[in-house]
Amino acid sequence: MKKYGTITVIGRDKTGVVARITNFLFLQKANIEALEEQVTRGQFSMTVQTSWKVSELDGDAVGRGLEKLAAELEMEIKVRFTEPRRRQRMAIMVTREPHCFQTILGALKSGALAKAEPALVLSNRRDLESLAQKHRLPFIHIPWEDRLKAEQQALRALDEHEVDFIVLARFMKILSPNFVWRFKNKIINIHPSLLPSFPGPQAYRQAYEQGVKIIGVSSHFVTMNLDEGPIIAQNCFSVRPGMTLKQIVAAGQRLEAATLLKAVKLYLNKRLDVYWGIVKEV
Repeated sequence: MKKYGTITVIGRDKTGVVARITNFLFLQKANIEALEEQVTRGQFSMTVQTSWKVSELDGDAVGRGLEKLAAELEMEIKVRFTEPRRRQRMAIMVTREPHCFQTILGALKSGALAKAEPALVLSNRRDLESLAQKHRLPFIHIPWEDRLKAEQQALRALDEHEVDFIVLARFMKILSPNFVWRFKNKIINIHPSLLPSFPGPQAYRQAYEQGVKIIGVSSHFVTMNLDEGPIIAQNCFSVRPGMTLKQIVAAGQRLEAATLLKAVKLYLNKRLDVYWGIVKEV
């Protein structure tokens, strides 16, 4: 039997961070299962997947040591110990459109997302609060006028609920790099176009006005660049002659919900890997 832990490191880039962290873990008799790190615009982020033999793990010592390193390096360093076969704790972020949210809730109720444990619903509006309460899910409303303050509140809530990954079920706010860094390849979004065409919030209108004959949707991992993250799943439908914008939007929303659900299932089945910005099923 093993004990597993995930360590995240975030802060301004500086020399020797990787060596300091990995050397500390070696001294704590940890085995490094996987390590990802990147530097973007001077910001360093790293995720380390670790394991220990049960008899060799001193969780308190690991926590204290990482706190000391965080102070010395002037970085944010956190560790979370997890059970290897536990369900992935999922946060659902919504705004006002219910179609994707309802589909995810239906899949949870039917057992189609048995590997996920819904931890909370987080929203910048109260429109879908009653729907979350109907399914007995914690609902947290955070006004988003001040993005920095809102994201700090959201990150605290996600941390308190030990969230493993996030589903943006038509959450209509842009997340900052500071937020996204903390959940690299763990935020799944749905966008109403066949990316990279028509980024931004008016994708259906743009497609309609340009007379596009095939309209699609894309589910992707969120990155710092708007609607440019690695694509997980896509689908499309043909535009019939005479279709109105309202009809196109309705057809697109049905497809959004199904494609987002497919992406979440792929994620939970651990069939995804991101290599040089491209999602591959493994």
